[in-house]
Amino acid sequence: MKNIYSKLVLLLCAVFLVSCDNDEMSHTNVSAVNALYSPANNKFFDLNAQSSAVFEWEAAKAEDNGVVLYDVVFDKENGDFSKPIYVVPSDGNGFQKTLNLSFTELNKIAGLAGIAAETVGKLKWTVHSSKGINVQKSAASGIIEVLTASGFPTPDQLFITGTGSETGATAAAAQAFKKTGTTKFEIYTKLSAGAYKFITTKNGTPQVFYIADGKLKENGETTYAGDSKVYKIVIDFSAGSTTMTEIKKIELWFPPRSEYMFEYTYAGGGIWKAANKKIEFKQESWGRDERYKFKFTVVNGATTSEEWYGSINGDNNRPDANTAASFWYMVPVTSDFWNNCFKFASAVDNKNVNAEINFSAAAPAYTHSFTIL
Repeated sequence: MKNIYSKLVLLLCAVFLVSCDNDEMSHTNVSAVNALYSPANNKFFDLNAQSSAVFEWEAAKAEDNGVVLYDVVFDKENGDFSKPIYVVPSDGNGFQKTLNLSFTELNKIAGLAGIAAETVGKLKWTVHSSKGINVQKSAASGIIEVLTASGFPTPDQLFITGTGSETGATAAAAQAFKKTGTTKFEIYTKLSAGAYKFITTKNGTPQVFYIADGKLKENGETTYAGDSKVYKIVIDFSAGSTTMTEIKKIELWFPPRSEYMFEYTYAGGGIWKAANKKIEFKQESWGRDERYKFKFTVVNGATTSEEWYGSINGDNNRPDANTAASFWYMVPVTSDFWNNCFKFASAVDNKNVNAEINFSAAAPAYTHSFTIL
């Protein structure tokens, strides 16, 4: 009899533990996504365009009425998602029931599916919902059709050379691009009448690329005609895309006086200089105002516009001898009158300086400096 009671106690304890375990885990339970809203099934995307695809689905439900995390899962057209080729969190770090996916990223996914460049193929997609554990796989899936871009494997480095480049046709003197992303390079350089091309090494036998009708092509060169101009050239190897933006003018904006203090002159190698310029702060009732940032006047095709560069910080203190080099790093900012302004060091007030902006590949980050004369 005692043995029977012991077994009953053990059984009740086991039931209690399972019940507690179920209660403790109930907050992780979510439903599967029941419906995919967009893109429409078999929607076609030409990935040569500079655009993005929007994926959207019905919200899943959490047992605790809390938030749900989503992953968008891609596979080959005939795949079953048991070994997906790509998984990416939804927008908002996985919290939103949408995903905006750039064509560049979609082109990479197509490559993982074995769809060759400049080829039409199909991808399959679905959505997983979870609380980080207890992943629920949707029974719904969709198909999209893509025309892949004319991309290339990304080299480790890239240079510009040729009679139309600022360093001439000697490969050993070629100017380096800065690698700004997994598949992207950019360079600030001057082009003059002549031919130019891009090479992957300054020694041996490099791969050679060039621009034709705005697209990256292999084994050739581009002829540049017209006046010498400074350009920002951006190349994305995954999409085979290029952009060329003329840098027409760079000015130092001094908001305390609502004026441009001076203009920089391109010196070569992605560097602009302004020699022997006087810096004078503005006297205010509370002290001397020293804030500044930079305006780039740029030309894209027939359109002239402004690009502003300033500090990563919304506001700053004056730098001194102990200030980190990162203080002077220049990042794209808005045209707001005061926000993201740098501040001059106290030592430059009422002094003449040599000013420099360094957007070369050798700079760890795009930066600027003032040297007191």
